[in-house]
Order: sequence, then structure tokens, then C-alpha cells
Amino acid sequence: MQIPHRYRINTSSFAYYWQQGIGVALLEKLPIQPQLQNADQYIPYLFQYDELGDKLVKALHLPLGFGQGQRIIGSYLQDPQMIAPEYRSLIESFFAPIDIEPSWLDWKLLRKGLDLSQRSGLSGLITLRDYCLMGGYESAAINKPLIYTGALKKGSVKRLSETVDFWVNITGDNALRYGNVGFDHLMKTRMIHSFARVNLLKATDWDSAKWGLPLNTWDMLATNLGFSLVYLVGIQRLGIRALPEEVNGLFHLWKYIGYLLGLPLEIIPENEEAAIEALYYWTMTQADGDADSKSLAHALQQEPVDAHYPTTKIGRKMMREIHLFYNHYLLGNYSCNLLQLDRTFWGKVAYLNVVKNKLAHRGISEESHRQKLIQKGRVTHERVKDIYLRYNTQ
Repeated sequence: MQIPHRYRINTSSFAYYWQQGIGVALLEKLPIQPQLQNADQYIPYLFQYDELGDKLVKALHLPLGFGQGQRIIGSYLQDPQMIAPEYRSLIESFFAPIDIEPSWLDWKLLRKGLDLSQRSGLSGLITLRDYCLMGGYESAAINKPLIYTGALKKGSVKRLSETVDFWVNITGDNALRYGNVGFDHLMKTRMIHSFARVNLLKATDWDSAKWGLPLNTWDMLATNLGFSLVYLVGIQRLGIRALPEEVNGLFHLWKYIGYLLGLPLEIIPENEEAAIEALYYWTMTQADGDADSKSLAHALQQEPVDAHYPTTKIGRKMMREIHLFYNHYLLGNYSCNLLQLDRTFWGKVAYLNVVKNKLAHRGISEESHRQKLIQKGRVTHERVKDIYLRYNTQ
């Protein structure tokens, strides 16, 4: 079996997470301590990729350009008859093996996951930025495609704006129904991944023996876990209560999303326990962070200052301090020190948001109260997305 050089036992941030950090409490939820040698079963997924997506990209996007290729797919999703027969056959071949509404899909359960996502409000977006995204930089390997595609040159403002747009679009009411905005965005994201992978392998000195394939299946699973399990841990740390049916719904939501993005069903966790075990195997076999990790972390740290909102310089500086507080509060000082993130004094005022969340979620079992928080949270998501797209894509 081919084993890339990246595959090794982690000795720094992720090891600390499971041995002395928040991960200790997660492992206590499992009936049996996971054995690290079981991670070997995932090694082949470091060389597995989305063959359907890559085939379509090579036939459609490379000859026509990514933008034109996506416009054709968008037209197909609205009305297949709108596009030329040769393009229609390509897209039909892509969708043919995909069951858009598989027998295991439970829309009511998925709705519970959406409820929790929407109810998270501003704290959900904070978690995605300051815990999931920043914490992901602790792995040297998963971030190498970002470096090779010039993410640092493009800037963290653009990447963060794209992440907010993606997440808000896919967590809307009925967004994941075929042809709706969330479904469309998932297909676009899948094509972006394939387009990046095809071009990285074609036009760069990417070393698969060292890193595995770019945007490989196991790293895509890790991203899925970031949006599900890590997100869940983060919002709970920020004072948001999650009901058991919402937790189950969240993992069902991301099972369906992962499936639409091309992940094989056999590796997508269906519940919290399976997700904890999967995250343990991935994180504990990651090479420690490197100079690129620190560069990406520094860029995200500076993002509020480089952005165009808030509109005042002092407002942007204060936003930087607030996000630094959340970085330390969610990731812990050990990880933040490894990433060489600054400390903050003034940002500690953001803890008031945690207190506010705890108070607001005391009556969460009451349906009317929960529905008000869901509606309020969704309005906040749309407002923040509008701010990012209006001010930060200039």
C-alpha cells in the first residue's frame, strides 16, 4: 500500500487537543477508545478523488473556461433543453450515477440540522471562522492546495467571503432541493474542487508521494467534519444548546451535503460518535503545522483590518481583537501559540456574547422560543452575507 510522507503520528496541536484539550471530553463519549492503527484503513483515500467531477471539468470547463462551464451547468439545472445537446450529454453523464433523493434521505431530520445551523446566528459564523477555519490551518497537508493555488496572494478576505456565501446559501430553507440555491452552490463547489485538482496536477510540481492527491477524499471528509462535528463543539462552547434531535439532524445534513460533493457514503459519519472517531483518525495522523500554516493563520488574523467593513479603521482594529479572543477561547492558547497568533486584551469584551447565548437558550425546549431564535439567526446570516459580499469583494 502506498503511504504518503504526510502520514505520521501528530505530536503537537492535535495530539494536545485529544490528550489535554477539548478532545478529552469528546473521547469520553465513545464506548471504546479508538485505536490509532485503525486509521490505516483510510490511507487509500489520500489517493482517491472525485472522478465524476474531474471528468466533467476536463470535458466542459477546461475547453470553455470555468465561468462559461458553470453557466452551462446552471442552465441545465433550470432546464436541460436550454443548452446544446453535446453539453447536455456531458452533464447527464455526470448526474446519472447520483441519486438526488436517495432512500436514506430524511428531509424532516435534515430540517432539524438546518434549525440548529440557523439558530446559531452570529455565533455560528464566528465558530466557522475562528475555530473551524483557523483550526484547520494546524495541518500542513490539507492546506497545501491553498498555497499552490495562490490563496495567500488572493487574500483571506476573499476566501472568507466565499466561505460565508457558501455556508449561508446551503443552510437556507429548502436550499438543498434540486435546482435551488444551495444545491447549485454545492455543484459549483464540487466543480471548483475538481478544477483546482486537475490544474494543480497538470500545471504545478505537486508531489503526490508526499501529500497524497490534492483535495483528496480523506481531506474532503475532514472538511465535512469541520462543518459538522467541529462546528457543533464550537457553538456549544459559545453557549448555544443543541437538542439531541438537532445533533442527529446536523450529521444527517452533512451526510447529504458530503454525498452531493462526491464523498463515498461508507466514510461519512452518521452520528456524533462516528464523527468523533473519524476526526481522531484524521487529526492524529497529520503532519504538524509548518511555515505555510503560520502564514495562512497570520493572513486570517489580519483579515478584519484588510477588509472594508467595519467602515472605520478603529472599528476594523477592534474586530481583529474580537476574533483573536474567539481564536484563543475556542482553540486554546496552546494551538494559538503554535500558529503564532497574537494575544488580545480588548477583545475579551466578546465574552459577553457567550453570556448572552446562554441566557437566550435557557428556554430552548419551548417550541415558540426556539422558532424565534431560528428566525432571528437566519436573518443575521443573510445580513452578514450581504455585508461580506457588498464590502469585501471590492
